[in-house]
Amino acid sequence: MEFEEIIRTRRSIRQYEDREVSDDDILKILKAGMQAPGSRLGAEPWEFVVVKDKETLAKLGEIKPRVTDAPVAIVLVANIERAFYKTVWQQDMGAAAENMLLEAVNLGLGGLWNGVAPEEERMAKIGEIIGIDDITETKPYCIITIGYPAEGWENKFMDKFDEERIHYEKY
Repeated sequence: MEFEEIIRTRRSIRQYEDREVSDDDILKILKAGMQAPGSRLGAEPWEFVVVKDKETLAKLGEIKPRVTDAPVAIVLVANIERAFYKTVWQQDMGAAAENMLLEAVNLGLGGLWNGVAPEEERMAKIGEIIGIDDITETKPYCIITIGYPAEGWENKFMDKFDEERIHYEKY
């Protein structure tokens, strides 16, 4: 698939087929996340927790309901100690998340970004489920669900362009 087509057709997939995602495809998605630009080379804060277990997915789904029925969820976790700029780690994590969503489309899959940060209570609950006791230095950022899109949820072009939102030189 051409890169322009990947960007133009990526959309939020909220329902998936009951079909397993291969470990090979999951690894490709994780590698795409790690290729994202970061604040400083070698200081990228991202770590990933891959969740396939239905019981764990259900627990995560109590906090983020769209996670429950996904074949796989990837929790993006920021290791603040590793981050170069301790106050803007969210930007690095956002770049990793978008790379992962684009790679999912490239592989014929769909994905959904389920926001977690910056809500401390939600971050703590997600952290507890995936084994993080203290979210001071290790913070759950988001959960990306991945799977084969269910009928009616295919990746397809949705025109979001709005020329009125473009400004040149000054707002």
